[in-house]
Amino acid sequence: MNEPQTDPSRLTAADADAVGALARVVWQATYPALIPQAQIDAMLADRYAPERMREQLDDPCHAWWGVRRDDALVGFAHAVLEGSACKLDKLYVHPDNQRRGIGAALLHAVASWARQQQARRLRLQVNRGNAQAVAAYRKYGFRIVESRVFDIGSGFVMDDHVMELTL
Repeated sequence: MNEPQTDPSRLTAADADAVGALARVVWQATYPALIPQAQIDAMLADRYAPERMREQLDDPCHAWWGVRRDDALVGFAHAVLEGSACKLDKLYVHPDNQRRGIGAALLHAVASWARQQQARRLRLQVNRGNAQAVAAYRKYGFRIVESRVFDIGSGFVMDDHVMELTL
């Protein structure tokens, strides 16, 4: 099998279903130890609803990138401009393809785009219990600027670190 190309390409509305499918795989591999299954299901349904994703994929304030292996999406990132900052809203890599430079390539693509958009910092939220992700973001220069519980409705919360990287 060929090694994946680690050069991210911009995603389009046509990629929405593949992104949603990959998100489900990654979330089921990552989050059951951190949050209840009902919350996983609710967040996937909300954040990866095809119509919502298509709107974001067509919105110039949002940008999506993907990395493919043998024509299958194995990683993706989503960023959105928020004033002078850029929020890294999503960065996920299929469990079978982690630690191969895909996450780093996606993060680099987001940071480059954010700089082009005149953003001065890159922000993200990460579950406090996701030690692997926290360590990875620290490796790339992110620092924890806040730890907070976010009420996301329906009785669910996100217990997150807010991390930031100066661009």
